[in-house]
Amino acid sequence: MSKAEIPEAVQRSLRVFPGGSNGEFNLPAELSIVISQGKGCELRDTSGASYLDFSMGWGSVLVGHAHPEVTESVIRQASLGANFAYVNDNSLALAEELCRLSPACERVRFCASGTEATMYCQRLARAFTGRSRILKFEGAYHGANEIGVTSLFPERLLAFPAPDPSSAGIPPAVAADILVAPYNDIATAAKIVGEYAKELAAVIVEPLQRCTAPQEGFLEGLRAACDDFDVPLIFDEVVTGFRLAYAGAQEYYGVVPDLVAYGKALGGGYPIGAFGGRADIMDLVREDQLGESGYVWVASTLGGNPISTAAARAALGVFREPDCYQRLHDLGHYLRSGMRQVLDEHQEIAQVIGDGPLAQVVFSAEPVFDYRSTKRGDSEKGRSLMLALFRRKIFLNPMGTKLYLCVAHTQSVCDMFLERFADALQAVKMGRE
Repeated sequence: MSKAEIPEAVQRSLRVFPGGSNGEFNLPAELSIVISQGKGCELRDTSGASYLDFSMGWGSVLVGHAHPEVTESVIRQASLGANFAYVNDNSLALAEELCRLSPACERVRFCASGTEATMYCQRLARAFTGRSRILKFEGAYHGANEIGVTSLFPERLLAFPAPDPSSAGIPPAVAADILVAPYNDIATAAKIVGEYAKELAAVIVEPLQRCTAPQEGFLEGLRAACDDFDVPLIFDEVVTGFRLAYAGAQEYYGVVPDLVAYGKALGGGYPIGAFGGRADIMDLVREDQLGESGYVWVASTLGGNPISTAAARAALGVFREPDCYQRLHDLGHYLRSGMRQVLDEHQEIAQVIGDGPLAQVVFSAEPVFDYRSTKRGDSEKGRSLMLALFRRKIFLNPMGTKLYLCVAHTQSVCDMFLERFADALQAVKMGRE
């Protein structure tokens, strides 16, 4: 495709956005689009082309695009005011529901994103313990803060617990306070916790890391190790929150952290972040302690705004509908099983991973259980497949980390995806992509 053939909106996007996107998509110019609208699990771009959405706003739109109950709640609140930077009736009701549903939350506060929520959890843990180091798991993403992007996509596979910056701009002094362990290896993680306990402020984990499920006993072992050495455990439930179960990974896996971060699906497609946990930790943010050594500064101009919290309350109403999670889990199983069948029919050696309404394909002959086993897969073939799917009007992140389902997806939509998946796989196999 020549430059003249690239739609005007895309040319404008390529001029003003580095890489032509707001981050991470890295599409070639001929595949770049500008989205004009979404409904349910479908998108339409400015050229009028329609796509089946398997990104769903990176998982933030679990209710589906323009869900009528969410939309009506937002419209109703917009006429009453968009932001007060203070407790409002929607934020109060939502906070009460979070404390009710989450076994970890005795107190909560709102912010504007999951990135902020995980950052505040780390700050609270450091203040509460008086220690500075944080242990994370290799390949985990905890938002765009420094810990979140460290050892996210490491190329140098260093000996644990040494961190590897996946982004420039992280000061060495910050990186020195980050420890890294292999996900699903409780022996190594517990050993690091024990060795660094006197310096360790917290352990932060995605209970379901990207699309890699925890092996039996891993989260329970992590909880026990943190208890043994008096180290707070942080669950990053920005992805798993409200996706695996109404009370998230805490309910689904039966393990309760000391602090928890939320975002994405909580907002029903609108920007939101929340963090909560034990009262003795959360109460460090109380402003009447300003000037005291343990006080933790926390404030957010848009956190808890009435529009986002109205959208969140409506989204939670959708998630409370009978059989919502059964349908999401059944659909995820249907999609993963269908992908497995297509791969087998094409005699492709690959792993299909995920849980709940999440799926990912890794072109590897060996089981996938952590970052390094995932990295040993054929990432070049994976990207070629993702781009081939994009050409067939499946909207997704070509990095191939996750396929997201929402309540608007159906088996018939998954069947359409699987048809295009088979066609894309055959094209990649034959070298036509």
